[in-house]
Amino acid sequence: MSTDDEHGDSPLDRGDQEIGAEIAADPETLLSALPHYYRGEVTQASSSQDRIDQTTNWAITVLAALLSVVFSSPEMPAYLLLVGILVLSIFLWFEVRRYRFYDMYRARVRFFQENVFANALKPVGVEHPRWREELSDDLRYPTFKVTSWEALSRRIRRIYALLFVVIGVAWVAKVTLFTPETQWTEAAELPGLHGAFVAALLGAFYLAVFALANWPHARRAKGEIYGEEPGDWKNDE
Repeated sequence: MSTDDEHGDSPLDRGDQEIGAEIAADPETLLSALPHYYRGEVTQASSSQDRIDQTTNWAITVLAALLSVVFSSPEMPAYLLLVGILVLSIFLWFEVRRYRFYDMYRARVRFFQENVFANALKPVGVEHPRWREELSDDLRYPTFKVTSWEALSRRIRRIYALLFVVIGVAWVAKVTLFTPETQWTEAAELPGLHGAFVAALLGAFYLAVFALANWPHARRAKGEIYGEEPGDWKNDE
């Protein structure tokens, strides 16, 4: 169906439908509307950040509770800590998705700041000459600004690497120091799996975590902090 047909089927006339275009042509009206848009994006970014923090808090709470249970008695099996690694991985996956939504709103806020507020404070030119068109396109067709792999790497590096290290050290302590009456391979074994094989699988997991935390080396998402060069605003790949 053509655009003209859509306008014809609407109870509003074309002038009412295109009220946004009239605002765009009037700088005073546009400047009155933009602050409301900016506050909305900031609110979305703050809400998304709160959801990420809630996920992290739950991960830490579950880890603390699991450590308390496992070390409460010598009879508690070490494999419960392996279950904890699985639970942390699930929380990490949830957080990666939430982080991508947060980064989408954060990127818009930052894009608006550097092209509107920065130039208003010191009018030396905008960073993106077509910033209005680019922002309009992103509002029409929203896209994530960071890939799942980069979001995963970033959350591991900033939060979950330490949590995985804590639970890994706890597992080693449980199968050695806290079970002196048995061989560590016996304390570490799972039904049908020798303890040495379980330790090898755990080592492979931690190697994968280390690799993910250090990849990719070059940040693809937009960022100017910590001495990093700004990247493209949108990742279209």
